[in-house]
Amino acid sequence: MSLLVDIRHRLGALDLEISFRAPGGVTALFGRSGTGKTTVINAVAGLLTPESGRIELDGEPVFDTRSDLSVPTHKRRVGYVFQDGRLFPHLSVRQNLTYGERFARAKPRASLAEVSELLGISDLLERRPGGLSGGEKQRVAIGRALLSRPRILLMDEPLAALDSARKAEILPFLERLRDHTDIPILYVSHSVAEIARLATTVVVLEGGSVARSGPAEHVLSDPGMVRQIGVRDAGAVLPATITRHHNDGLTELSVSGGRLFLPEMDTAPGTATRVRILAHDVILSRALPQGLSALNILSATILALRDGDGPGVIVQMQCGEDRLLARITRRSADVMALQPGDHIHAVIKSVSIARTDVGAG
Repeated sequence: MSLLVDIRHRLGALDLEISFRAPGGVTALFGRSGTGKTTVINAVAGLLTPESGRIELDGEPVFDTRSDLSVPTHKRRVGYVFQDGRLFPHLSVRQNLTYGERFARAKPRASLAEVSELLGISDLLERRPGGLSGGEKQRVAIGRALLSRPRILLMDEPLAALDSARKAEILPFLERLRDHTDIPILYVSHSVAEIARLATTVVVLEGGSVARSGPAEHVLSDPGMVRQIGVRDAGAVLPATITRHHNDGLTELSVSGGRLFLPEMDTAPGTATRVRILAHDVILSRALPQGLSALNILSATILALRDGDGPGVIVQMQCGEDRLLARITRRSADVMALQPGDHIHAVIKSVSIARTDVGAG
């Protein structure tokens, strides 16, 4: 399943010209407020009609101004999850979940029992929405969208209204949804942490157009995207495999460039995972460091250096098959005489990697 979006639309003072192709998996639309994220997702859903362009779902056009085509929303077979869930308060969870089935025209991808098990809501079926937490309500809203048998799932800032604890609760379920269903997801968010955990593809919007798109690990580790992402959120996403759990409370992970030690994870050895390493948590050394408390030292080759607006420099490195970013001062880069092609050692403290930055692979 793929999605093609190529639209133009006037949004207030902003002229949108958005063009991208999204493969399967989770495609994240990222950008600051007012860059057109919700406009794009509403255009895909049929809730907004662009002034011109074309939208295709799996090669089938659902909007095309050249042929004056605009398929009504209810015939596009999209599942939409909003920020606030929008559950029917007078219906039970079971009735909310099955509400969309009556309008579905396709064969079911999964049963009520399978969806309830996937999202961890099997014990909530007879309850009313008023008695649910925010995270539980969003899981029910996602289940309702899934049971409407959509060709694509649209999520517009689904975690924005939740506090940190509820976000931490629901993120693993979104990862399970990504990994255990074949339904593509278009996910709107301004949270880099969410995107790093969930996205397989990232589309960065800026000024009404696409600034960058591609695999998440490439886009998030691109030094040219630091301004759009934010210097404090800039970093890299590394695919990893859990190797073993040590008796001293550390978990060892294998990455393409070596190994990482993190605080103990409640996950079985052999499990694939993803680790987000923030640029400001990486220290660089020309020589192999000795006598440090930091356990994570990865060998890398410098690919590029990019000056920031202040005294900082972003250093992009190749580490095995993956890319890392480090944020250091211009003074340090000058003293070390760093240049593209130089061999370097990246030092990362085990405790600097937050649990929210480690997700399912």
